Amino acid sequence: MSDTFDPASYRGPLPSPCMSLCVMEPDTGLCRGCLRTLDEIVIWGSADEMTKRRIWLDILMRRRSAGGTA
Repeated sequence: MSDTFDPASYRGPLPSPCMSLCVMEPDTGLCRGCLRTLDEIVIWGSADEMTKRRIWLDILMRRRSAGGTA
């Protein structure tokens, strides 16, 4: 997903943040590719759009905290 992706204003079904780089980092508990927790990955398929939006916003905050761009 583009660095300019804005889940807060995105219209339509939210895309999965999966980047097909599925490796859980033991020190953070986050996926190396998408920065989701294992719980977030597990619930994604059955989550409603509000939950998916919250997960996306959490991912963007994690990127910023890690020094990346959102």
